Amino acid sequence: MGKMRKPGAQARRLARTLRGLREEIGMTQYEAAKRLPFSHAKLSRIETGQVPEYHAFRAMLDVYGVPVTEWNEYLDIRERALEKDWWHEYEGEGRGYIAVEDMANSIRAFEFGYVPGLLQTEEYMREVFISASSPLTGEALENIVAARLRRQRRLTGEPVLCLHVIMDETALRPRVCTGAAHREQLRTILERAALPNVTVQVILEAEGAHDGLVGNLTLARYPGAEVKDRVYVEHLLGAVHTESEAQVRTAERIFGDLVDRALDHEDSITLIERCVVG
Repeated sequence: MGKMRKPGAQARRLARTLRGLREEIGMTQYEAAKRLPFSHAKLSRIETGQVPEYHAFRAMLDVYGVPVTEWNEYLDIRERALEKDWWHEYEGEGRGYIAVEDMANSIRAFEFGYVPGLLQTEEYMREVFISASSPLTGEALENIVAARLRRQRRLTGEPVLCLHVIMDETALRPRVCTGAAHREQLRTILERAALPNVTVQVILEAEGAHDGLVGNLTLARYPGAEVKDRVYVEHLLGAVHTESEAQVRTAERIFGDLVDRALDHEDSITLIERCVVG
């Protein structure tokens, strides 16, 4: 017998949503199972990631008191849960982080030394991966570039991602790409920054030492209350993400400090525009 496949991110989101609806009305699993057309064991499997059949799902919404006028929202979540997580097609683009980002409706991130991935041009990302201490080539390079380009669709496609990024001033210099490629990268930042769901800030070198020098930081926020906010931190030897409330609050405080230290969105855009022509 084959190994059971771990539920995807969307299936886990659906499971948390259904568990949250049941708990909202103060109903135990055993009580819910008695009112539903299946066993307690099946309900337990559903609340740990098994996607329920269509009619069973509708029965759950009915038992949990969800008005019919609100069912479409939950049916959409179920439809997404039935789809295989798209990032499984790709290797090397940090599947753990993509799962964090893909369900989020808001991402706040600080990036040190580089243009953030969701704002990078294809040429810029290729240069980053080729020049890494462990360079990528061939299929590995193509996979990671394709995955990152696909992630960028969230800035303009549904469900739209709200993005607030802070980068340090050195990321605006022609270190990764030079000449025309560097100017194209800066223009791409400006184009994305013009979107209503994107905020860009730059921290000047004159600000001196700050917490962002320790490593990159990302805060992910999710719609509704069924999924907790998460923080994702990159460091020299890898990365870690957590939904610990204490650590999320600490990360929010650090990000807030970086927001205060950075130029505001308008002044950051003015600085980037000067870099394009300068």
